[in-house]
Amino acid sequence: MSAQIIEGKKISDLIREEIKRDAEALKEKGVVPGLAVVLVGEDPASKVYVGSKEKACQQLGFYSEVHRLAEDTSESDLLALIDKLNNQASINGILVQLPLPKHINEKAVIDAIDVNKDVDGFHPESVGNLVIGDDSLLPCTPAGVIELIKRSSGDISGKHAVVIGRSNIVGKPVAMLLLRENATVTICHSRTANMEEIAKQADILVVAIGKAKAIGRKFVKPGAVVIDVGINRLPDGKLAGDVDYEDCLETAGFITPVPGGVGPMTITMLMSNTITAAKRANKIEE
Repeated sequence: MSAQIIEGKKISDLIREEIKRDAEALKEKGVVPGLAVVLVGEDPASKVYVGSKEKACQQLGFYSEVHRLAEDTSESDLLALIDKLNNQASINGILVQLPLPKHINEKAVIDAIDVNKDVDGFHPESVGNLVIGDDSLLPCTPAGVIELIKRSSGDISGKHAVVIGRSNIVGKPVAMLLLRENATVTICHSRTANMEEIAKQADILVVAIGKAKAIGRKFVKPGAVVIDVGINRLPDGKLAGDVDYEDCLETAGFITPVPGGVGPMTITMLMSNTITAAKRANKIEE
């Protein structure tokens, strides 16, 4: 039996329809959700992401601002722009596209964003709220992972989830969100002994390590849900995940492809966060 493919594009489109309805309802109350994206420099991947975010805003009827700054923009100029956006009523969400040029302190920039407009979910206060289970805007990719699992394979409660990878952007927050859904969570990383044995116990396996095709079927429990957050460019120019998709197809119960799995969800969850921030700013019941 071949695994069921979790189609991120389809699930993402469904959520976007929900967001669009929400945005239309807000418009009737005189509220237009607003997102500001800040891009410093000429990183090609970042330029593509920023373009996609701009397009999503147009499709969903959001107000959108894109601030494209030169590579040599000073940290103080960037912080001044963030301060301006923090105080701008038409903007509900602020996203500074990472990575930033080397001369700018990433942490200082993230810390400067108003936590109520932190649609990336990276601000220390947002992270703290996530850990203690308080209300906060959730990091987009981990929130997207949870939606994919819930909308394809169902309930997470009581399942054993293994997360391979411990980054601040995916590994740690996705583990926290799985805990919030009442999974039993194990985190593996580069220093984990007997990773194969641990991974094989997982009902839900989430992989985010940035190594192409590193995880094959010997890591997968038959019937498990496999979520591949990795995206790597192979020497032939093709994209591959951290999971060896072909190798795991017969073993997994559900699996995300790369591309077309987790990827489409990230921008969709960003839009969802922007709607949430707009409702909160205007004291509208969610």
